[in-house]
Formats: sequence, C-alpha cells, structure tokens
Amino acid sequence: MKAAPAAESERTRAADLIRDSVGLLSSKWAIDLLLALSHGTRRYHQLLAEVDPISEKVLTQTLRGMQRDGLVGRRLRTNSGPRAGVEYALTPLGASLAPPLRALAAWSLEHGAQVDGARERFDSVPPVRVVPEPASPAPA
Repeated sequence: MKAAPAAESERTRAADLIRDSVGLLSSKWAIDLLLALSHGTRRYHQLLAEVDPISEKVLTQTLRGMQRDGLVGRRLRTNSGPRAGVEYALTPLGASLAPPLRALAAWSLEHGAQVDGARERFDSVPPVRVVPEPASPAPA
C-alpha cells in the first residue's frame, strides 16, 4: 500500500531533517567535542588535551564546522594575563543536543553487545554466491 502524498512528503521531510541533524555529528571528533564542551567553556589547548589524539589542524577544522552549524561559539579574550586567548563554549543550540546524545549513549550501552553479536554472526556466515542461470537458447 502506497502512502498518501502528504504523509509521504512529511515522512521524506522528517527523514531529511534527521539526516541533516545526524550530519552535524558525523565528523570523527564532533561528539567528543560536544561532550567536552558540555562541561563548560574550554580554551583551545584544553580541548586539544581533552580530546586526545586529535591534531591541531583537525581540532581547528572541526571547531570551525561546529561554529558554522551554530553549535559552538568562539570568544576572543583580549585582556592581558593568563585569561587572554580564545575560548569555546556550546551555544544554546549546541547545548540542546545534550539530551538526545545522552539518550543515544544510554541506548548504546544497553544494546551495544547485541549489535556486536549481530555483526559477529553476520560476519561468520560465508557470503551467498548467486550463480546466474544459463541463457535460454534463442527462439528459431
């Protein structure tokens, strides 16, 4: 049974939005940085130390991408002394990702062993080889 056009359009739009949202977290280090920043403002080198073994180049690229997406804010502290430098913090939008990330973490902890078991079972079965049927002789 085919879905009604309006329902299909709504489902397609929802799928697109979910895909976009997951895309925000798809870079290798985005989740690590969101979790680190969920504990408060961090300076660049604090993030570099906390999210080990990320390189400086990748940290910079990931933070810039997260800034572009509106998840992270960057503040330049121009006063002199030990407080000078660049700080990063989650924006309200970035902080709003904490509850779904916690839910996903809980799901992962609860079901991770099942996923691992399913992968092991799948990988232990030899692939099915499909042999094409011989071609029928052409009609005369």
